[in-house]
Amino acid sequence: MKAVCVLRGPGEVVGTVNFEQAAEEPVTMKGSIAGLNPGKHGFHVHAFGDNTNGCISAGPHFDPYKTNHGGPNDKERHVGDLGNVVANDVGVAMIELKDKAISLSGDMSIIGRTLVVHEKEDDLGKGGNAESSRTGNAGPRLACGVIGIAQ
Repeated sequence: MKAVCVLRGPGEVVGTVNFEQAAEEPVTMKGSIAGLNPGKHGFHVHAFGDNTNGCISAGPHFDPYKTNHGGPNDKERHVGDLGNVVANDVGVAMIELKDKAISLSGDMSIIGRTLVVHEKEDDLGKGGNAESSRTGNAGPRLACGVIGIAQ
């Protein structure tokens, strides 16, 4: 199965992320995001595919188990916690990730949900405060898009 997300924000941040999953395998994500400040940026799947009020309408991180925020390799994490993307010196993040918590079908499906790139680095839930446990202190949402089925 394949999916795609076109990321857009009110500023200069734009990107496209392609998703692919074979039966019972992790989801593979490939793409790029441009217009970022160099460095790490939080990267998450949010609960809703609603962008009517910009990225804020997407709600919280996709978290069907009601857990604390974490990193993509942590035992305890939101399903939508994908960690960070890293923008190079010209502000482009090249994405090539695999994740076993998300899916393109079934109960953990991200189809119809929103992918968000944030302004700041995600501290992966290790920041020692309440906001870290909720969002990783990743800051404002720079760009987002609804994840849709692709050919």
